[in-house]
Parts: sequence; structure tokens; C-alpha cells
Amino acid sequence: MSDSTPISIPIYADRVTGENFADATTMVNAYLRRFAQKFPHEGDGGHDVASVLDASGYAHVQRGKVTVGINVLERQGVLMIFAPIMEVPSRGRESFYRRILELSFIRTSDAAFAIDGARSEVVVRSLRRLSALDYEEFEDLVTTVGDVADTWHDTLIREYPP
Repeated sequence: MSDSTPISIPIYADRVTGENFADATTMVNAYLRRFAQKFPHEGDGGHDVASVLDASGYAHVQRGKVTVGINVLERQGVLMIFAPIMEVPSRGRESFYRRILELSFIRTSDAAFAIDGARSEVVVRSLRRLSALDYEEFEDLVTTVGDVADTWHDTLIREYPP
């Protein structure tokens, strides 16, 4: 008996420009360069900072007061975009968890609040399959995660101090 499940080959191409990429890392690096050109951030010495993925598939960009991490998880076929906003509060956790779950229902657009258990951090994050990701989706996810994290960072820390 043979397995007739079709093998899905990932698509690493930009729908708008038609540009094809060898792999997910090359595609996301190209998108990071476009993002840095559109949203320049002044680094040390007044030079624009253009992020590229490191050997582990991670890069970051600054959005407002928060740092947005971009992580290519190629083995899983997933792009994870996240922004840490605070430590998990030590008091009032039940009401805090309820608050972030309620906010995640509709107030966070394509993003959601999550807990990074290893670091005991609250993050805003979004996940997307890498296959068939175009630049406009990439830009939307990065700006959404950054804007949501920037919007709720101060409010949640004020409501639930560490």
C-alpha cells in the first residue's frame, strides 16, 4: 500500500513583483531590506539599520518603543513575528490572563498576546506559513505586531506592575 498524500513544495516567490527566491531565508532577507528602505531606523552614527537574518534565522526591527523579532522557522515552515512587552506579573495573574485573552479576541488584529514560558515574558506575536508569503503580508504582520505591542506596552505595565 502506497501513501498517495501529495508532497507540498513550498513557494518562495513574491506575488506582486514575481521575484523567485531560492529559500525562505533569502526571501525574508529581501523583505527585510525592503522594509528597512520603507521604514528606516537611525542607528548608531546616523546610518540606517537594515536587519538581516542571523545564522539561526532571527532578525529584529524597531517599531516605536518596542523591538519586533522576526524568526524564520524553516524546518516548521513558519514565520514567527513577535515583540516582548513585559514580564508576566507576579500578582493578579488570573485577571491579567483574562485581560490579554479578551484583548486578543479582536483588539490585536492579526496578532495575539502570548506567554514565552522560558523567559516568563508576555509577547505580542503572529505566525504565518512561509510558503507563498508576499512582501505586503510581511510588512502588514511586522507593523501590526509592532503597533499592537507599542500600544499596549505602557498600559499593561501600569495595570499589572511586575
